[in-house]
Amino acid sequence: MTCHDGGVLILLPPSESKHAPARGKPLDLDALSHPELTPLRRRLIRDLQMLCRRDAAGAIDALGLGPTQFDLVVQNAELDSAPTAGAMRVYTGVLYAALDHPTLTGQALRRVNARITIVSALFGLVRPTDRIPAYRLSGGSRVPGVPSLPGYWRDAVSAQVASHRGLVIDMLSTPYSSFVSLPPGAITVKVWQQGPAGQRTAASHFNKATKGHLTRALATCGAISHAHEVLDVAREAGFDAELDGRRLDVMRVE
Repeated sequence: MTCHDGGVLILLPPSESKHAPARGKPLDLDALSHPELTPLRRRLIRDLQMLCRRDAAGAIDALGLGPTQFDLVVQNAELDSAPTAGAMRVYTGVLYAALDHPTLTGQALRRVNARITIVSALFGLVRPTDRIPAYRLSGGSRVPGVPSLPGYWRDAVSAQVASHRGLVIDMLSTPYSSFVSLPPGAITVKVWQQGPAGQRTAASHFNKATKGHLTRALATCGAISHAHEVLDVAREAGFDAELDGRRLDVMRVE
């Protein structure tokens, strides 16, 4: 299939499960992509660390943790000194397992690293090669002094996404879709599954795996600049897909 180079940008959610690097450089905020977000990152990390260092019980409640997850409070308290690794090594959830970034090489790897941006509750936006530590902060977490994390990030993250000159593909989960106002022309991916009576229902568990497989197909193919090319790539990768306006409907894969 022939596509035209439009510099596609694929927005992914982070994963709750993360790999904590055993070694690596400490966090360097000035080295991350999207440097315009650095002041917001610095403030949020400071406030999160202060919470976790001074009020462990309050941190457990604010972060939605269980009583046996105190280690995650300690992890957050050490964000500024903890080892870092590339974001694709740190995020380990179902979507990222399906994307299978470690097996990519050559041009496919370069395309994935250039096309994917991850919406993060802690960093706003991160690229696959940005070095970050493991952390615990979800879209619905509460940090003292921050009314809501979506509200904290929305304007700045939306401005960064809007500055992208090319097609934007939205793979975000519900908590993170409120972190960004999508630019005109963006395509949102919706994953469906067949219900017991043959009806189409929103996929739940398989949603993440399907998005991971589809992301790999879209991020490693030739250049994409139009909605119909996204549909073509999805179908050629074996997905049962169709366009409904600016929404790409995809049936789940197991």
